[in-house]
Order: sequence, then structure tokens, then C-alpha cells
Amino acid sequence: MKPYFKDFWRYRHLLNNLISRDIKVKYRRSALGLIWSVLNPLLMMLVMYVVFSQIFHMTQLNRGDVEVNFAVYLLTGQLMYNFFSEATQTAMSSVLGSAPLIKKVYIPKYIFPLEKVAFSFVNALFSLIALVIVMIFTRTAVHVTVLLFWVPMVILFLFNFGVGLILASATVFFRDIMHLYGVLVAALMYLTPIMYDVSILPAWALKFIPFNPMYWFVSMFRDFVIYGQMPGINAWIGTCASALTSLAAGLLLFKKTQDRFVLYI
Repeated sequence: MKPYFKDFWRYRHLLNNLISRDIKVKYRRSALGLIWSVLNPLLMMLVMYVVFSQIFHMTQLNRGDVEVNFAVYLLTGQLMYNFFSEATQTAMSSVLGSAPLIKKVYIPKYIFPLEKVAFSFVNALFSLIALVIVMIFTRTAVHVTVLLFWVPMVILFLFNFGVGLILASATVFFRDIMHLYGVLVAALMYLTPIMYDVSILPAWALKFIPFNPMYWFVSMFRDFVIYGQMPGINAWIGTCASALTSLAAGLLLFKKTQDRFVLYI
């Protein structure tokens, strides 16, 4: 791990430049620019809210004595899942997309998936503005635990980086993974309680929920932001174990395969 930290510090300016470049490229020739980072989650939430409130008549969710506005519930889940989805999918193609640079100069190759995850993290932080706007508009109660919103986001950052390293390594050798992973991410979204509460699931489905890492990340974020409580021990174990496992596996696989990247990109 020590060489990774040394390289990270040595190439920190390159990392900043790559993130700045991605921001400029994403919003180039856009009249609203970075404002789209706030508008996108708001508009997506609005569409889903209209669908679920009008068709399924879902405007409030109850958790014990706590009533939660569906728009806030939806946006908190959407924010965390979008961070995961964007970070891992962009990290997956980061090595292939940086092939010309990798062939010309020496740069630690893990910088490229790390930059994509960091860029997605910046986007997620901007999306928090949309969440604040919706919470104010719906008069959602604000608890002191909201100050810990960053905890599940940082743990999810580590999880995303680990998954990104695994995908970036595998995709160099097996390009079909890019197509398969897109389907997996779409399916996982419906298996994660973003638009519904786990209480509506049948007993057989509840048995599989703990094996979905995103369930723990979304639940922890909601505990801090919506419910005003500290997450239970299971949430801490679920998030931290997922992050450490994916990070360790990602670093090991990436280190083992990175010297052969240049032969395949």
C-alpha cells in the first residue's frame, strides 16, 4: 500500500488536472455548465416522483412513527446509487480511454480509475445541493446527524475505487465486460431500495437484501440525513466490509495485471 500513497502524493497535481479536464469536457458548450450537476438529479427525481405518486400513489413513506416525504426518500437513494453507477462505469473504461497517454509516458495506471471515481464524487457533492433544495421545499426535518452525511459517501468512494480497479483491469482483456456490466448496474438499481422500502418485499426476497452492498450504503446515508439516527452495527459492517474487500481485491488484481496492459490497449 505504501507505494500507492507515495505515487498518489507525487502525482496529485496530475490528478487535479485530469478532474478539471473532465469537468470542462462534460460541460463544454453548455449554457448552464455545472448547474446541470444540480438540475440532473432534480429533473430525474421529478420524473420518478410524478410516476410513482400518480400511478402508485406514493407520496409518503412510514418507518415506525417517522413519516418521510417520498421525494426526499427517492433522491437520497438516487444520489448514492448514481455515484456508484457513474464512478464504476467510467472507471471501467478509464485505462482503455487513456491508452495514448499510457503508451507515451510513465504514469501509475491506477491514477486513471482513481480520477474517474474522484470526478464522480465531485458530481455527487454537487447533487447534494439538489437534496438540500428538495428538503427545504418539502419542509423535511433536519437532524444534527446530517452533518455526518459524508461518512457513507467516503466509504462508498473506497468501494467504488476497488470495484473500478477490478473492472478497469478485466476490461483491458475482456471488452465484453463493458456491455455486461451496464446490464448488471441497471438490474441492481431495482434490487436496491431506492424507489421502495424493504418492508414491502416478500420474506424470501428479504433474505437476499443483506448481500447487496448498495443496500447498506443507501441505508446508512438515509439514517444520517433523513431519520436522524446512528446506523446499526450491521450497516457499519456491511459498508466497511464491502469497501475493504473490494479495495483489497482491486489493488491486488490491478497490481498483478497492469504490466500487461500495454500489450492489449
